[in-house]
Amino acid sequence: MTALTASRVGRLRWTFTDGLTLIGRELGRLRQEPGGLIAALIFPAIMVLLFGYVFGSAIQVPGGGDYREYLMPGLFSMVTFSAVMGVMVRVAADSSRGVMDRFRSMPMARSAVPFGQTGADLLSGLLAMTIMVGAGLLVGWQPHRGVLAAAEAFLLLVVLRYALSWMGVYVGLAVRSEEVADQMVPLFLPFTMISNSFVPTDGMPAWLRFLADWNPVSALTAANRELFGNPGAPSGDVAWPLAHPVAAVLLWSAALLVVFVPLSVRAHNRSGR
Repeated sequence: MTALTASRVGRLRWTFTDGLTLIGRELGRLRQEPGGLIAALIFPAIMVLLFGYVFGSAIQVPGGGDYREYLMPGLFSMVTFSAVMGVMVRVAADSSRGVMDRFRSMPMARSAVPFGQTGADLLSGLLAMTIMVGAGLLVGWQPHRGVLAAAEAFLLLVVLRYALSWMGVYVGLAVRSEEVADQMVPLFLPFTMISNSFVPTDGMPAWLRFLADWNPVSALTAANRELFGNPGAPSGDVAWPLAHPVAAVLLWSAALLVVFVPLSVRAHNRSGR
């Protein structure tokens, strides 16, 4: 029993060490391709300006309040869900260029590759989130419920982003083509738009409102508005994910990890056969 435990601990240590190496490799690739990194960092600031000042003048906040404060939790959610697209494209690109085959030929833990991809996305996502927070502060957004509540909101964003990145790994391994992955990116846009991120769901048709209320984007946005103390926090008779947004986000994160971590590791191990 002791030998079995030691073997498992050794494998975990091996996976962790190789995963850190691959995280460094992904971050090094970002330094070598600064154009993509710069675009990823500018995008959040552009979204704040576009939605906050162009669309914001025509949208009324439920119950009153500043639209940019209403908007920022939705933009945080949108950037969080971009993890699926970013990881999917990078993994598909590595697969189509033969990088995954080279990894499998090396003496390294097989599961370290998806762990490295998701870990690197988490670090780059934190940088993008920092840029968006700075842009939000510049346009008048701010948390109102104190440091602990704000920290809980950002922790929810990090947890769900990490879970979503595993979904991106699996989809990228499934398509195995950078061109196909690029073409799939616009398909994720409606997923973030059919939600309460930018407008209230009250005025939507009943069938569309049902989809929006049960969309994990809406749960994350509602949790952010509640924890940041921003306008638009759900109240009254609303769908369960909006009435209990923090619990809903944690359940979505757990479900994504339970489903896509083993699927991603299995897909990576089988793709070379």
